[in-house]
Amino acid sequence: MNVTGQIQFRVTQQSAEEVVGEMPVQSGILNPFGVVHGGAILWFADVCATVLAAGGTEFVAGAPGFPLTINVNSALLGNQNTGAFTATSTFVKRGRTVTVVRTIITGEAGRLIADVTTSHLPSK
Repeated sequence: MNVTGQIQFRVTQQSAEEVVGEMPVQSGILNPFGVVHGGAILWFADVCATVLAAGGTEFVAGAPGFPLTINVNSALLGNQNTGAFTATSTFVKRGRTVTVVRTIITGEAGRLIADVTTSHLPSK
């Protein structure tokens, strides 16, 4: 069985306290039931949280300080098969070593899709 997929998203707003992203629902992220695969939802949340934890730092391969995800807690509460998802990431705790970010993902009409908390540790 060959399976391929493609995840696209964009950061629509970024500040020192919040990152907002948008991910269109498209065929490359749908599961066999025709809704978005849970892994794509978690990936979207994690990437937006990582952008926030990085604080505007440019990502350079192999450079120290990249905020590695060390823990993910999630509640997948809804789904959809068209439209787009919006992720809003905010800090729970901004630490020198461990940073915790909460990301809320909503769908069409503001419907709650997921509530995801990630913990990040800067790479060495």
